Amino acid sequence: MDADERAICDYLKSWPKQYVAGREIARRAGGKRRFQQEPQWAYPVLARLIEERLIETDGLGHFRLCRRDDQKKNKGRWLSPQMRRILERSEKDFSEVLQVPEPDDPASSEPSTEDSPSR
Repeated sequence: MDADERAICDYLKSWPKQYVAGREIARRAGGKRRFQQEPQWAYPVLARLIEERLIETDGLGHFRLCRRDDQKKNKGRWLSPQMRRILERSEKDFSEVLQVPEPDDPASSEPSTEDSPSR
């Protein structure tokens, strides 16, 4: 990963779940002078990052970092090692714990179009 790719990835880390416009990435990641001299400098770098599957696009010229597979899966996580010991000592079964999806997950927040009547 070269310096331009690293600068773009570092900038996109500050916007973890949002798409950012390519022009905004060129302006913020490369600095003011570089943007004034070459406003389109980021587009070839963004294309390389898409090919390497480090970033994804929405098809409208906006980009964001790809979430790693381990981040996509909602793994159960203990609050602390002390809470884990307390719950394990209670000898209760927590296997049927309700998994609540994150509110930023677009798949869970969009209404279903299959159940709506067609006009």
